[in-house]
Amino acid sequence: MSIFSLLTPNRRIALATLLGILAGYLHLPSVYAVADAVSAVFINLLKLVSLPIIFLSIVSTASGMESVSEIKSLGKRVIKYTMLTTILAASVALILFVVLDPVSSQTFAAGVQNGEIAQQGSYYTYLLKSIPSNIVQPFYENHVIGVLFIAMMLSLAILTLPTHNRTVLHSLFSSLYAAVMKITTWVVALMPLAIWAFITLFIKDFRNGIEVKSLALYLACVILANLVQALVVLPLLLKYKGISPLRMARGMMPALSVAFFTKSSSAALPMAMRCAQQRLGMSPKISSFTLPLCTTINMNGCAAFILITVLFVSMSNGMVFSGPEMFLWIFISTLAAIGNAGVPMGCYFLASAFLAAMNVPLNILGVILPFYTMIDMLESAINVWSDSCVAGIVDHEVANDVANGMPVPEPEPLEIKTNRCC
Repeated sequence: MSIFSLLTPNRRIALATLLGILAGYLHLPSVYAVADAVSAVFINLLKLVSLPIIFLSIVSTASGMESVSEIKSLGKRVIKYTMLTTILAASVALILFVVLDPVSSQTFAAGVQNGEIAQQGSYYTYLLKSIPSNIVQPFYENHVIGVLFIAMMLSLAILTLPTHNRTVLHSLFSSLYAAVMKITTWVVALMPLAIWAFITLFIKDFRNGIEVKSLALYLACVILANLVQALVVLPLLLKYKGISPLRMARGMMPALSVAFFTKSSSAALPMAMRCAQQRLGMSPKISSFTLPLCTTINMNGCAAFILITVLFVSMSNGMVFSGPEMFLWIFISTLAAIGNAGVPMGCYFLASAFLAAMNVPLNILGVILPFYTMIDMLESAINVWSDSCVAGIVDHEVANDVANGMPVPEPEPLEIKTNRCC
């Protein structure tokens, strides 16, 4: 057995972090130059795949939702509560970000001194470009909102097409998405080397006066946003619908445990369906439709992470957002979470894709990476908990409709089309 095979991904990240700290404290200009080159190459690779990931993930997900169009009543309910819980998660994240204010003046000053302020320009002009004059323009100009606009317009158009056309387009965009994801896995394989470079440069900036307090407040924002969503928002929604949150939590605990330790809501799906049907008594037809669909599009933890991370890293590098501009990120992060990339560390990678497309330096994002394993475990459990809550609410509403004599469609079980990581 080779030494390389003994180094698991987590061990490689830990080793890269230690070597980065050591390299940073050596204070050698030649080492800093190598770290600068490595980080520049990695950022260029992120930019290469960033906008294709955002565009294709949304379009391929939307084009594969045949069953939602066939079962409009049930599909609308699932999507309604998915959108509601994800928007609430992003809103909680924004409130905590504003209250805790992790972006300190010292961090901003360091970014100014290093000449790393992102060129923001007029945000009004930026929003006007959200409706591009041609399909190539937003990709050429790295205009994230413009790409989202095209993706949403194309997705809505695909959903209105006949089944044959929708199937062909889904196959096309899914294949393109798979190709980009293959490139992405190659980029992810370089992550330990990138971490070494980012940590080295962070230690350099730390020696020049960057505060660690801001990073601690950022991590507090992310963790608290997930906990508030799980322990306050979702239970209140269940209570409002007449469902016992405690009974739901007890029934789904095995599935939540699987999601937490595997860091995968897809891996927890079989256990989630078994818990929903056998421990909570949900209808097999409802749970077989709702839980797979939620596993694909319901990403509460991802929305919170994307919003807080993008705002923290960009503002730490000098970008300034007004209140309405921050509010807009609730919907951007919600949309991005629904089309979350199905690769390891998908939320992290999607956040870095947004930042790379916005031309924001990613050094701080590299420092966040060693902590992401813990965040990813929590986010995966929160996502499965949210899926369970949505399924429970839909099942409860359908049961009430049946009791009131209203006709209810018979759903076909859905299959997972993407291998979600969180």
